[in-house]
Amino acid sequence: MEFAELIKTPRVDNVVLHRPFYPAVEGTLCLTGHHLILSSRQDNTEELWLLHSNIDAIDKRFVGSLGTIIIKCKDFRIIQLDIPGMEECLNIASSIEALSTLDSITLMYPFFYRPMFEVIEDGWHSFLPEQEFELYSSATSEWRLSYVNKEFAVCPSYPPIVIVPKSIDDEALRKVATFRHGGRFPVLSYYYKKNGMVIMRSGQPLTGTNGRRCKEDEKLINATLRAGKRGYIIDTRSLNVAQQARARGGGFEQEAHYPQWRRIHKSIERYHVLQESLIKLVEACNDQTHNMDRWLSKLEASNWLTHIKEILTTACLAAQCIDREGASILIHGTEGTDSTLQVTSLAQIILDPRSRTIRGFEALVEREWLQAGHPFQQRCAQSAYCSSKQKWEAPVFLLFLDCVWQILRQFPCSFEFNEHFLVMLFEHAYASQFGTFLGNNESERCKLKLQQKTMSLWSWVNRPSKLCQFTNPLFEANNLVIWPSVAPQSLQLWEGIFLRWNRSSKYQDEAYEEVVNIIEYNKELQAKVNILRRQLAELETEDSCGRPSEHP
Repeated sequence: MEFAELIKTPRVDNVVLHRPFYPAVEGTLCLTGHHLILSSRQDNTEELWLLHSNIDAIDKRFVGSLGTIIIKCKDFRIIQLDIPGMEECLNIASSIEALSTLDSITLMYPFFYRPMFEVIEDGWHSFLPEQEFELYSSATSEWRLSYVNKEFAVCPSYPPIVIVPKSIDDEALRKVATFRHGGRFPVLSYYYKKNGMVIMRSGQPLTGTNGRRCKEDEKLINATLRAGKRGYIIDTRSLNVAQQARARGGGFEQEAHYPQWRRIHKSIERYHVLQESLIKLVEACNDQTHNMDRWLSKLEASNWLTHIKEILTTACLAAQCIDREGASILIHGTEGTDSTLQVTSLAQIILDPRSRTIRGFEALVEREWLQAGHPFQQRCAQSAYCSSKQKWEAPVFLLFLDCVWQILRQFPCSFEFNEHFLVMLFEHAYASQFGTFLGNNESERCKLKLQQKTMSLWSWVNRPSKLCQFTNPLFEANNLVIWPSVAPQSLQLWEGIFLRWNRSSKYQDEAYEEVVNIIEYNKELQAKVNILRRQLAELETEDSCGRPSEHP
């Protein structure tokens, strides 16, 4: 298919653009295969370049021959285009609708994008499983790299290389895979060096109504326990939902077959419930006519902060099991690709100082989301405005980023990255020039040849000129476990995402700049103090050497 077939009117003059925080501007609208561009001949006017993949929905309306297109973006921005001529307006609208809903991934912009920056680091090879395993191998010899999934034959949503107990061979792993949803047998998510406890993750066991069991599965998860120790299985479904899953062939671990494990059910919502929550929240944030009571009731009715609380509470429980109880844990829900990953990754943010650095967080996203098989292509296909809802769309990754922001806000000096870094990851998960978030798992990315045909987001982020924009000026390395408060009073609406197009952040940005300047000035003063101290010490040394002896 040629893009030209979808572009009925490639260019329209005298189009007026209305967008947040900018004065209305008249210019020429151009449509390309991947971008909507509005450029004005006025001096000092910034051009609009909008990826078609960032467009969530469009509305059209007409007054006489003047047409208006309202573009609603996946990053929650709303843009208005006033287009002279009904035919031109209808043509532009139908082209945008076609170009923003392309079925083929290979027609998307990352396959056509060519970087204008010097590539210092190939992000596709920055966070390989072998490198992550090396971090653990110095602390323990009880785990190994398994290549059992080399051709994605055992589990289509797992990477080719996984970390498993050394005492379990590949043949046993194949048997366990037939007993777990989607072939997702238990694998290592995190090794806690302080006491040797581990977080494992998997899909639900396929016990069914007959109470089916798998000896190899029991042996695998028991291999992670120390002598005389118990472990915890955290199921991210309510007991009722987990019991209902048995009728569909799923289920949960029976106490009789896993006597050393205590099962805890912590209900975390998924799919359409989360999508509806996001839609209600964005709708409430965009309505500027609310009085205080109506705003608070709409915010509460969205249940967004309730979902944040549920996820953070479960992550804190997981971290407590590891750090305070000295117990290993296995986490799963149904598939093990959504709420499971929210909990495993947030528990690591709480426990592991490395995950709170820029590179460590990138490794976490790569390991616990991309390689672990979170279906980004499905979950992020639409955002808060699209009316044609599919059952698999859900803001799972955005909820995770929101939870990280809540912890960052409570511990502002413990994170190397700032809020801009989290916002950037949200934007690129939904629409990007990079291939990192394309596809639903490693198997699909491999078939698409993303490493050969697209650029990695990490190649762009990890350049010194870019990193400085994402670095937290208040950062001081903190090697302690950080325990976030999940009390309702402690959780706030993330304004940097949900209100950024509704009210200007000008004054907050200015305050942030001032903080950066003060910190830089403080560093300069500290350097001067150190120089003066050295000079004083030298003078005192010279003085004591040059002074005549008191004794004859």
